[in-house]
Amino acid sequence: MIVRKSEAEVRRIAAAGTILADCLDQLAGAVVAGITTVELDGMAEEYIRGRGGLPTFLGYRGFPGSICASPNDMVVHGIPGPYVVAEGDILSLDVGVTLDGYVADSALTVPVGEVGPEALRLLDVTRRSLEAAIGACRIGNRLGDVSHAVQEVVEAAGFSVVRSLVGHGVGREMHEEPQIPNYGPAGKGPRLEEGMVFAIEPMVNLGDHDVYVGNDRWSIFSTDGSLSAHFEHTVALTASGPRVLTRRTSEVMGGAGQTVRA
Repeated sequence: MIVRKSEAEVRRIAAAGTILADCLDQLAGAVVAGITTVELDGMAEEYIRGRGGLPTFLGYRGFPGSICASPNDMVVHGIPGPYVVAEGDILSLDVGVTLDGYVADSALTVPVGEVGPEALRLLDVTRRSLEAAIGACRIGNRLGDVSHAVQEVVEAAGFSVVRSLVGHGVGREMHEEPQIPNYGPAGKGPRLEEGMVFAIEPMVNLGDHDVYVGNDRWSIFSTDGSLSAHFEHTVALTASGPRVLTRRTSEVMGGAGQTVRA
């Protein structure tokens, strides 16, 4: 069952989302060659707790970090550790924040210094596919319209949607119904209604869509070793259209280390 949130609940999720968006802006600005992912994790936990929130991921199903930090061909769920970020990497940062019992979830992928043109195009296409999916989050549409919007943008660019990983409902819990694939036919699935809140998260590979789970049983990699990008926002469906609850200031202002809204 898809749980619809009241206006008061959406406001609470949005409050968590504001902390999360600011945290991601801080992290994106700190991603430079030479920093370790565990250092980024410590920064995130300190920032979230300093704003009165809790890092949702920490301890969730046993996960040992406050963030997921996934470089290059690692798609998602990277455990923060001694990995030293290098010039030319791309690094996906996924963060959850719980505030007063309500959860927001968001992610972005940042280039480290000078990266190749195909890597930059991968980031741009993944970001644009997320924006297309957000645009489909309108009352009366079908859930399949959201999924199809991602697939259409990604495959038109010649990249691959990761098919074994999905977005999800969010708000009262970290993972709620429905599951939201990033591919599929338009016009299918449940009708979208006011008060639904989704974590929409395209995960896109430069090469094939197949993935595998690493030895730590958390990290997920592209099978062919190709680069992967991940962008995510928490989105509420309202009578006036989709409301992004985790929109970063840098997306609007165009600051350093950001991902500018396409």
